[in-house]
Amino acid sequence: MTAYKGVRIVDFSQGMVGPMAAMLLGDFGAEIVKVEPPGGDRLKDHPGYLAWNRNKQVATLDLEAEAGIAAAHTLIAGADVALFDLGPTRLKALGLDADSLTAAYPNLIHAWMPPYGTSGRWSDLPGHHSLLAALTAMPFRQGAWGDTPVHMVLPIAHSSQAVLGATAIGAALFERTLSGIGQAVTVSGLHGSAECAPPMRFDNIEPLPRGTPPGANPRYRLYKCADDEWFFLGTLFTNFYRKAFEALELGDLFEVLEQDMVGAREMLIGIFETRPRDEWLTLLQAHDVPCAPVRRREVWMAGEAVAEAGMRLVFDHPVLGEVAMPAPPARLSATPARIAGLPKAVGTPPAWPSKVPVVAEPRRSGPPLAGIKVLNLGTVIAGAYAGTILANLGAEVIKIEGPEADPFRSDGSQFLVYNRGVRGLGLDLKQTAARDTFLDMVRSADVVIDNYRLGVRDRLGITYPALKAINPRIISCSINAYGDSGSRAALPGFDPLMQSEGGMMAAQGGDDDPVLYTIAVNDIATAAVVSAAVVAALNARETTGEGQEIVSSLLAQSLLYQLGDMVDYAGRPAGDLGGRDCLGLRALHRYYPCADGWIALACETQAEAAAVGQVLGIDIGSDALAATRDGDLAVRIEATLASRARDEVVDSLLAAGAVATPVRRFDEALQDPWLWENGHMAPWTHPRLGPGVSARTYADFSRTLGGFKLPTPDLGEHTRQVLADYGVPEAQVTELMATGAAFVAPQA
Repeated sequence: MTAYKGVRIVDFSQGMVGPMAAMLLGDFGAEIVKVEPPGGDRLKDHPGYLAWNRNKQVATLDLEAEAGIAAAHTLIAGADVALFDLGPTRLKALGLDADSLTAAYPNLIHAWMPPYGTSGRWSDLPGHHSLLAALTAMPFRQGAWGDTPVHMVLPIAHSSQAVLGATAIGAALFERTLSGIGQAVTVSGLHGSAECAPPMRFDNIEPLPRGTPPGANPRYRLYKCADDEWFFLGTLFTNFYRKAFEALELGDLFEVLEQDMVGAREMLIGIFETRPRDEWLTLLQAHDVPCAPVRRREVWMAGEAVAEAGMRLVFDHPVLGEVAMPAPPARLSATPARIAGLPKAVGTPPAWPSKVPVVAEPRRSGPPLAGIKVLNLGTVIAGAYAGTILANLGAEVIKIEGPEADPFRSDGSQFLVYNRGVRGLGLDLKQTAARDTFLDMVRSADVVIDNYRLGVRDRLGITYPALKAINPRIISCSINAYGDSGSRAALPGFDPLMQSEGGMMAAQGGDDDPVLYTIAVNDIATAAVVSAAVVAALNARETTGEGQEIVSSLLAQSLLYQLGDMVDYAGRPAGDLGGRDCLGLRALHRYYPCADGWIALACETQAEAAAVGQVLGIDIGSDALAATRDGDLAVRIEATLASRARDEVVDSLLAAGAVATPVRRFDEALQDPWLWENGHMAPWTHPRLGPGVSARTYADFSRTLGGFKLPTPDLGEHTRQVLADYGVPEAQVTELMATGAAFVAPQA
């Protein structure tokens, strides 16, 4: 039994995003036919193609021909989901838009994943992560040495769009089992950008300064050692930071230097430069200090930690030989994911019988996860943010915190956006009465999420078997750093440790020093994957009637969000590498300064390259598409653009047939009419902290509208109301409050 057994998907998308979304559904049992044009997928030669399209049958149809469109409709008539990634104009011209197809096939989930927005000036451009990032201000939010945008080697927003796509499609399928009718689902590139790099600005909270490539905080930073090797010190929490000082025999200085970031940073830089990296790692790890070496992606994928976590799978390819790739990123105990094989070309698409149309009024209303109750014990980003994504889909999410509170509450606006849409319950699970109350709440809940260190659930008595004994329908999802098996399973872990050892920092730094991603890549990835896995388990429960346990890890996401670069075989081409304040990959795919701002170029054809030469009045050369990012052509382009106005040159390039956009700074993006038109963000007000702006939603549904209904809660803000809603008698609530087992924290 698999979560999406019996679900049929016809995948018309190309490249990475749509295929990866379908891949995740296929991992959990959906039958997928991928439709490609006569020339094949535009990334058919990319190593990642083998992973993004695993478990799929691949058929060729020419949608430019009448026969191809007819064959497409035959497939769609028998499908549960039809997935597209075309821009709005092309999708409409082919008659494959949501209005046309949902009218013809009432049961269908029409899933649309356009590269940018759904309307307006930029929405029909060819998909490029660098342009999506430029339009949403991501390049100016990445830490840098200079006042320049930074091209991110990792396509983070594309990965988030893909996982959100799988989540939203799963949510629509779940809703369809209850309502009996399909709908249109849209997850655009803007949704992906909003999930991984939330637009956030609050009037009464000072925005965080732009970071630096090694990290500015001495407790959470890259350090170079005597042998020129680097490691990351991941002591985000004070108890770990103190342990680092004790390991260095500097405990008597801790209280002073904890308050002196600059002094502590300079001291630690000097200390770590005195000995080789392995000596420091051995010392620190012996004192339970979270830290990790900077390594390359291929070393991580082939290494012991990935193997022990069961995350490296090998398949036979008829031409390439052995092909290794990461396993599915979440483990479901009752309906596990599986990879049956690599993509398989078929001469004729399968003859799926047409679905019997259902023409009826929906039997329910509200967002797709309306009525689902989630108890979220997760903290910081990975666990907490998963609850927020589920709340955005309509689930009723309770954020449960102890008296010490989520340590991320000190992070101002970030805490607000990663915990929006939920209610707050103060419950001290170390007290027996509080734990008994929590277990009583489990009886009527659907989902429990935690990101406790391995062993904590056992000590609290809230393991999955304990929860299942109370409620067989409960879905329990636990997140850890390195998986729940192997020598590292019990170790603490933080996002940058996976960035460091997982190869992300080395890839972004290239031949220069490693670079810390300002976006907490593995945290936001885990939040997205957990939401997708919970939705898959909810779908499975509709068939089995029982819940199950989900396990995922930061390690798993360090592989998923680098999936295209983690596919390995003999002779595979090298992946992209960045550099110091990297501006791009090639001369015609990078960021350039103009007189009044920056532009993003992303040219892939000779015609587009020629258009650049025409507009700029320079000899572009015959090998312009291969020209290096800092070579002669790039120097000449930069010199030509230096005196020209940004918007004027973007207009001219687009008119000539080149692909270009402005690179927005964050304050400009907040005012961008196109981003507002496409619903990238929305204003809202926190009752105590005042007005602000953050992401509007992570997916749009045509019939069962999602979105945020609640602001971010203060610590224990809704304790009395939540306990009453879960059936706890008033007298018991009063007693719990009197002993501190339950509480409402006073607010400043």
